[in-house]
Amino acid sequence: MKNLKIVAILFSLIFLSLVAFYFIKQPAYTIKTEGTLYVVNKVSKSVVIFDLFEGKQIKELPIEIEPHEATTLTNPNRVIVTNYGTPEVGGKTITVINADTNTIEKTIALGESLRPHGIISLPQPDKVGVVTDIGNDLSIVNVKTGVVEKQIATQQDFSHLLVHHPKKPFIYVANIKSGSVSVIDLELDSVVKIISIGKRAEGIDITKDGSELWVTNIEENFISVINTDNYQITDRINTGDEPLRLKFSKDGKHCLVSNSSDGTISVYDSKTKKQITNISIPGKKNIVDKLLYHTPRPVGILMHPNGLYAFVSNFTASRVEVIDMRTFTIVSSIKVGKMPDGLAFVN
Repeated sequence: MKNLKIVAILFSLIFLSLVAFYFIKQPAYTIKTEGTLYVVNKVSKSVVIFDLFEGKQIKELPIEIEPHEATTLTNPNRVIVTNYGTPEVGGKTITVINADTNTIEKTIALGESLRPHGIISLPQPDKVGVVTDIGNDLSIVNVKTGVVEKQIATQQDFSHLLVHHPKKPFIYVANIKSGSVSVIDLELDSVVKIISIGKRAEGIDITKDGSELWVTNIEENFISVINTDNYQITDRINTGDEPLRLKFSKDGKHCLVSNSSDGTISVYDSKTKKQITNISIPGKKNIVDKLLYHTPRPVGILMHPNGLYAFVSNFTASRVEVIDMRTFTIVSSIKVGKMPDGLAFVN
């Protein structure tokens, strides 16, 4: 009996120590930088609004339908969120948030095309481009008027993410199930090229000068580098497991890739195509590490306009990791809602 009491006391002490250590190790925000971060939380059905200078949450704004991705428009400042929906009910709208008052300004319907996911701001005032997983359309939406001005079929299956050429009227769409990229000419309003890259194309970004398109293959774990002049694949770069997103640094010198199943962020030299380093997010070493930090699953990546920081949504841990782009280390974490995904920034 005495031995059982000793074991029980020891167990209780260990448990209390773990609990205390857990709370000590909760996400800590320790930097100061300008701007406001908007974090889209899928399961919470909300957008967490976080002041990056004060280091505190301003508001958690409920979204009626499960949201996924976001982008920003200026003059006036607005954050536009895609309302993807649940496995049972597909969404078909986008929500416009007034970033000055942090209130919902309007909801815009996209017609019959279901499950809007990827969204980008366009060079024209008040315009965004949105792609849908079901329907496989690129919609050009005037946020000011609430009108869908164009709807162009991608001609592929499960159109998920997109990027705009910095100098030409082209949008490139990554199609997961087709394992391809649709090249869409916005002057012709049509697909001018389909580029096959293998199984399950997802993450997509374009170099600062627009000469190369980088696209991740999330099943075979590599990046296809595509020449945007002739649409030829010029390089194939190996990644970690399940590279869901990639994003170029503001100066264009580096590319960050979120290897979701590995719990890492790889950093590549944009010119040499070589991996510089691999950033491991805490949470995979052992059972205690997993309990304290949760098994990491990095997804969305956003670069701060000042080029000093990158923000990475840690899907399973309900937080956003802040990476110092000078040292390529995690320097802060932000506690957010459940299953954070898309990220947006307002200055």
